[in-house]
Amino acid sequence: MTLSADPLGALVAALIFLILLSAFFSAAEIGLMTLNRYRLRSQAEAGHRGARLARKLLERPDRLLGVILLGNNFANIAASFVASLITLQIYGERALAVAAALLTFVVLVFSEVAPKTLAALNPERVAYPAAYVLRPLLLTFYPLVWLTNIIANGTLRLFGISVRKKTPTEITAEELRALVREADVLIPEAHQDMLLAILDLEKITVDDIMVPRNRIEGVNLDADWDEIVNQLTGSRYTNLPVYRGSLDNVVGVIHVRLVLNLMREGRLERESLQAAVAEPYFIPQGTTLNTQLLNFKEAKRRIGLVVDEYGDIQGLVSLDEILEEIVGDFTTRALGKIEDVTPQADGSYLVRGTVNLRDLNRKLDWRLPTEESHTLNGLILEYLEDIPEAGTSLMLNGYQIEILRTRGTAVEVARVRPARPGAPA
Repeated sequence: MTLSADPLGALVAALIFLILLSAFFSAAEIGLMTLNRYRLRSQAEAGHRGARLARKLLERPDRLLGVILLGNNFANIAASFVASLITLQIYGERALAVAAALLTFVVLVFSEVAPKTLAALNPERVAYPAAYVLRPLLLTFYPLVWLTNIIANGTLRLFGISVRKKTPTEITAEELRALVREADVLIPEAHQDMLLAILDLEKITVDDIMVPRNRIEGVNLDADWDEIVNQLTGSRYTNLPVYRGSLDNVVGVIHVRLVLNLMREGRLERESLQAAVAEPYFIPQGTTLNTQLLNFKEAKRRIGLVVDEYGDIQGLVSLDEILEEIVGDFTTRALGKIEDVTPQADGSYLVRGTVNLRDLNRKLDWRLPTEESHTLNGLILEYLEDIPEAGTSLMLNGYQIEILRTRGTAVEVARVRPARPGAPA
């Protein structure tokens, strides 16, 4: 068949078809490779046929890319050949260079940039229909795809890369945090905060949230009986440590409800009280909250005493405090005791040195550093590397702190002025 005998209309139609075919393969490549793997797995398990086909294709990306690139290159080379035939028929050999440049521009715009952009913006709408076409193409041209992959994979093996190793689809904690933050439409903000707080449990230890030893409220079995009864019936806590003389001689933990039951039955005595005391539960210092949450569940406990490497009691941690790290405050209790933080008319706050920094940050939306210290007193001493006198002022992370009163080696009360919005930390 001579060039002059080729019908011009058929050649133009073939050229348009080949450009569209190239666009299809380009869009299919980007659409399949940019699919959200977790959404794809969910839809495939829900029975979506297009998702199942796409997931099957993505199990061997080397074969998928092989059939896509074979089709794409075939379409581009064939389009170049047909464009040359059209140019020779109309303008002759002198216009071949111009035709090549024009075809390159058309392929770049309509077969590469435009379809790939569309696929990147709507990967599922492109990838799932494309999977219906690519799957039979892969089966049909499998010998050619196999030969191509053998050569390509052999080259990769020279660099120590094996395509047969399935890339794990594990997601890091930071990636999961980013996914949660980006799901603002699907997940309410309050639920996002809870999910992020759960991820942060592995960074927080019991030392960060425990009630320090000097603030633990417990029952001294060596005290007068009336004093013990008054303490048990007037306590705002449901579980209390029980000790003899001091916390160094801890006996166990008592549930106030059991005491009330004994009182109702008229059997509340020292002997019955001691019999109702449960064994103490100890928590090693430095235990992360996610680990301790599981330990509480396994041990069927709600309260534990934090001990250091020498077995000395450092503080107390309850299940409620761990849960509040996730859901926020769900009790009616104030920040520590009500007098621990007192707002002032000028916008400052009078804060006791024993107040926990994480409580301050969470409840007042502050940004005081918590990496090295757990209390305001500890933070001030760490920053100054000395025991300050009353009247000392310092600027810490944008917060103006003035020491108002000290006691012994500790800061008792300080005035804190919150950082101004936009102020440098």
